[in-house]
Formats: sequence, C-alpha cells, structure tokens
Amino acid sequence: MRRTARLITGPVLAVAAVALAAGTAYGSDARKLEVFPTTVVPGADVTVNTAACGPDGSAAGDATAVGAGVFTLAPSTHKQDAIGRFRVPPSAQPGTYEIVAKCAGARHDTVAGDLIVSMTAAKNPAPPKGSVQTGVGGALGPDPVRSAVGVAALALAAAGGTWLLHRRARADRM
Repeated sequence: MRRTARLITGPVLAVAAVALAAGTAYGSDARKLEVFPTTVVPGADVTVNTAACGPDGSAAGDATAVGAGVFTLAPSTHKQDAIGRFRVPPSAQPGTYEIVAKCAGARHDTVAGDLIVSMTAAKNPAPPKGSVQTGVGGALGPDPVRSAVGVAALALAAAGGTWLLHRRARADRM
C-alpha cells in the first residue's frame, strides 16, 4: 500500500508544482500592457489592455511615440481588464514603439507594451491542409488499419499495466 501511495504522490506533487508556477506566471502578466496585434501597418487599428489597474480601473494611454496621441482605457468585463483603442497614423515609420498606460484613481501604476510598425501587410495565409503527422494517425488519416492497431496496442498496454499494479498491490498485502 505504501508503494502505491508513493506512486500517486509523486505525480500529484509534480502537477501541484506546475499549477503553482503557472499561477505565478499569470500573475506577472498583470504588470504589462498587452498590444493586439503586435505588428501592424500604418493606418491600422490597435487594441491594448491591462489588468494592472484592477477590475474597475481605467487608464490614460499614450501612443505619441508612434504619432497616435493619447487615448483612454476603460474597464471591461473581459478578464477584468481595462481596454482601449487607437489608430496608427498613415505617416508612421517602420520600427518598434513603446505604448504606455497610466492607471487612474487610487492606483497610479504605469504599464508599457511594444508595438511593431511594418511597411508590409501580413498576408492572409492559406488554411492548413492535410493531417498532422504526430505518429498516432487520425480518424480521417491515410491508413485506418494502422490507427486501429495502434489503439489496440495502447489499450492492451493499459490493461497489462493495470493488471501488474493490481498484482503487485495484492503481493504487498500478503
């Protein structure tokens, strides 16, 4: 029984560590200004958002570096972010520009994000065609017989592993 407990405890601790790291990484994203899209052509609209101002916070945005002037970020229901928009002027030159927002009210946090201005528009790429080559195959893959054999082999391995663990657990009790 102890061996089974150790087998389960290891993966549970690993999952908990990953979840804790993910929570920390997500929390650090609240300290920046997200810019969508990141790369634009002159004349394009840009949306920015941040969670740094709190769920009911607003902010004053500054895109004068790219020549777009100031704009307002207002509270939103989307992930409790403050969201704003501005238009990149047609006269903007290629380069990377820092967009800044300063939270209003009790919070005076300043957050920043980068905007890349390019002279070439991103072309709409053709949608992907065909199946993904993962080595497992797919329901509509080129060879359904191989897929069925692979699934059967995985099911057999899972059943065998379960039987071995059950047998070992019974041996530990004796």
